[in-house]
This record gives sequence, C-alpha cells and structure tokens, in this order.
Amino acid sequence: MNPIPHYQAITSSPIGLLGLIMEGDALYSIDFLADDVEPLAAEDRSTIQVVSQLQHYFRQADWCFSLPLKPVGTPFQLSVWQQLQQIPVGEVRTYGEIAKVLKSGPRAVGNACRKNPLPVIVPCHRVVAASGPGGYAGQTQGRNMTIKGWLLAHEGVTI
Repeated sequence: MNPIPHYQAITSSPIGLLGLIMEGDALYSIDFLADDVEPLAAEDRSTIQVVSQLQHYFRQADWCFSLPLKPVGTPFQLSVWQQLQQIPVGEVRTYGEIAKVLKSGPRAVGNACRKNPLPVIVPCHRVVAASGPGGYAGQTQGRNMTIKGWLLAHEGVTI
C-alpha cells in the first residue's frame, strides 16, 4: 500500500481538487484528487503563493506562473518538461515535434509527459498527438481527458 502523501494544501479548482506538495519553498508535486477529499487550506507563504497563482490561471488563462519549482525526474524527463514550459498559452505541440527538438521519439516524450509531477504549471496538456488530442496523465479517455479538454478550451485551443 502506498502511503498517503503529505499535502501542504488541497485546493479546489474548475478541474477538481488539487493536492499540493512542497519541498521547502518550491513546488514539488500537484496531484489530481478525488472529489471526496477534504480541502486543506495553505498555511505557509510559499504554498499560499502557489494556490494564489493557480487561482489566477483558472481565472485568466494567459497568467504567467512565477514559482520556484522542484520537479524530480530523469535528465530526459527534465528536458521534456523544460520544452513544455516553452509552449505558449493557446498553442499546442505534437509529441513528434518535441521529440524532434530533443532528438528522441514521440513515445518517449509521451512517457515523460505522463510522469510530469507539475501538471497545469508545466503544461503537458499542450502536447497532442499528430491526429488528435493524444492522452493526459496516462489516460486516453475518462476524467483525465476531460481535464485536458477543459485546460485546452480554457486557453482557447480546440482539437
């Protein structure tokens, strides 16, 4: 059994409850949580800042995040996540386009997107398949795809 993560905040959003894990003053992880989890107010300044910036984004899609981030991954995953942060709001890139920049394969890019610990802020929702929306957080249908669709629509993208 996996231990329950220690969230510094559980905040509501238009895409559901988000669990925030901090490491010091930096954001370490954002988890999509079930609707039956109790919200938890942010108490420290850094976590309050994360919640505030997420709220700004959900009100205004072109909000520019300015947060200390501490994603943990392989060197390849980190390079993919860096590429994701270069995709402007309202635009998408295909797995193949990112793979070409990184001299890799689309499937490897998709796997790195699936492992993204900071969804929304590191915008893996802006990565699509050549022939449609692709997947989101390891799923190609269901709740995660609804979240991806909402995020893209919020940013003015139709697929």
